[in-house]
Amino acid sequence: MQAASGPSLGGFLRDRRSRLQPDANAPSRRRTPGLRREEVAARAAVSVTWYTWLEQGRGGSPSEEVLERLASALELDAVGREMLFFLAQQRPPPIAPGPTPTVTPALQRVLDGMPNTAAIVKTPCWDVVAWNRAATRLLTDYAALPARERNVLRMLFCDPKSRTRLLDWEENARFVLGVFRIDVTRSGGGDEAQALAMELQQTSPEFCRLWAENEVRGHGIGRKRLQHPTLGALTLEYSAFAVDGSEGLSMIVFSPISQPDAQAIERLLAG
Repeated sequence: MQAASGPSLGGFLRDRRSRLQPDANAPSRRRTPGLRREEVAARAAVSVTWYTWLEQGRGGSPSEEVLERLASALELDAVGREMLFFLAQQRPPPIAPGPTPTVTPALQRVLDGMPNTAAIVKTPCWDVVAWNRAATRLLTDYAALPARERNVLRMLFCDPKSRTRLLDWEENARFVLGVFRIDVTRSGGGDEAQALAMELQQTSPEFCRLWAENEVRGHGIGRKRLQHPTLGALTLEYSAFAVDGSEGLSMIVFSPISQPDAQAIERLLAG
């Protein structure tokens, strides 16, 4: 028995085309449901021949601009747009520009469901937009800061306290900058990210030095050593997760590695 093949770009385009309703003034006599190829081509501002080749698997890899037009022409939602890019270019699409996604009550409940584990939610520019009580006690009291100052890059490079709180300050700074560079590239390098980079270049020599190295990193998993004012030295393991349904947001969870650290944190949070 032959194994089933995976989805193809042509098959996906045909399927999504068949799901659309023709315009009200389109001819009513149609042998198949959905839009015709020439109608999708017109919507996407591409030639009928080239679109036909795409459905037949002959058109080559479309550009990002053409894929965005096809996504609009086929009325794809965020998941459909992502699938289109994966099939055409084997990568996710760039993050669509727009306002910061809302932190839903469900997402906040996930954070609050980790009473002894610090967790935050951040944007591509490293603005912290949600946190739990453990993060407040172990990392920073984000609620006490103005929204503009809840930015990890500003804290790292402009707040002297970060030097004393982070036992491996430079390694932490390199990590955050490397992830920031990747995140803003995915999101198209928006005005907010460019303004933040310009601001920090003007205010922090350390930022200028590390920014010039052009290092890039993924979130991944790593360790963060803290000097806590009450508990002393702590070693936390961080893990990052994309927040499904909230494009651009990431959750970072900080878990104690050793049993003594875990017990000390538990006692602190119980108080």
